[in-house]
Amino acid sequence: MDTIFALATARGKAGVAIVRVSGPSAFETARQLARIEPQPRTSALALLKDGDGVLLDQALVLSFAAGASFTGEDVVEFHLHGSPAIVAAVLAYLADIGGCRLAEPGEFTRRALENGCLDLAQVEGLADLIDAETEAQRRQAVRVFNGALGAKADEWRADLIRAAALLEATIDFADEDVPVDVTPEVTTLIERVAAGLNEQAAGVRMAERIRDGFEIAIVGRPNVGKSTLLNALAGREAAITSSIAGTTRDVIEVRMDLKGLPVTILDTAGLRSTQDEVERIGVDRAIARARDADLRVFLTDETGRPDLMTPSDGDIVIRGKADLGGQGVSGLTGMGVSELLDQAYQVLAERASNAGLAIRERHRIALIKASDALTNCAAELSYGMDRAEVAAEELRIAVRALESMIGRVDVESVLDEIFASFCLGK
Repeated sequence: MDTIFALATARGKAGVAIVRVSGPSAFETARQLARIEPQPRTSALALLKDGDGVLLDQALVLSFAAGASFTGEDVVEFHLHGSPAIVAAVLAYLADIGGCRLAEPGEFTRRALENGCLDLAQVEGLADLIDAETEAQRRQAVRVFNGALGAKADEWRADLIRAAALLEATIDFADEDVPVDVTPEVTTLIERVAAGLNEQAAGVRMAERIRDGFEIAIVGRPNVGKSTLLNALAGREAAITSSIAGTTRDVIEVRMDLKGLPVTILDTAGLRSTQDEVERIGVDRAIARARDADLRVFLTDETGRPDLMTPSDGDIVIRGKADLGGQGVSGLTGMGVSELLDQAYQVLAERASNAGLAIRERHRIALIKASDALTNCAAELSYGMDRAEVAAEELRIAVRALESMIGRVDVESVLDEIFASFCLGK
């Protein structure tokens, strides 16, 4: 394979910039650029010089031998002073070294996958970890990146292979008297794995919400204080406020960190019947977005009744413009805002607790495919050992589905899409 290099830290001026080199010629680049003999798992302070002996920088050089590096190959990292000019000079010199080329997006991580250092689920967890903006996103990504989903898949796979081996033994000795009926043990293994698969598949949607963010829609009649409340939550004038009913016509979004949960607050048009065509479009959009939101906060007026929509279980119904009297929330004075956020957090945190180790739709599809195969296997077993061969094939289908989830088989079609989201240095 080619030796690849790239800047592994963000571009721009910084205290330190790291240039990573990976591949069979990685140590040779250290010899040419730093004039040192790299030793595995060591660091050295060295003067970096180009081919003409011109000093480029003084850098810390770290060396990792194949099998003990992120990619599984020989890796050298040059920790430079974070000047864009220094980085450009070093990258230009590396490009002139024979056998070295600039890495493609995600190529370091792809080599880690190909060399068995990471499974595909860990790669996806790493992508989420890099993108994490809140504590909940970080915790979820770290759990997957550390191999929790792969470990669970290996546990299920071992049970299914055990079940398949029992059935294969029955098939092999079909003409002889087999002293032990394997059906009870096989059934127990299948039921245990199926329960785990269904539990994890059910948690994918919540895991996706943690990664992509929850939506909270503020809904209610015109002039109940929705836009003022949004501005209070945003800490800025995100929405136009006016005493004129129907000021808000479109959905306004503000993203925020709610005690570690990623949340997007939606300010929607006031819900009422109207003959104004533009306002009616805004009302229709408000209803559509509110129905799709994870949580709705209904602001009410003195009548206490929402209009055009009915709150669902778990939604929050609260009086708006509480600064004018009564209990409730006021974006103008801040009254009740903290309590409202606490209540919203409790609702979403309870739902987020149902998130499992599987975090993507691709995982859910693989889990459901494996679960369906186990359902078919159980159905075949109900007819007796005469259908053992068909039951064993269903077990193999389930195993292949789990292997595809963690990247061992049948994943070439998704690799390019996954790695396209990575930066060059990863």
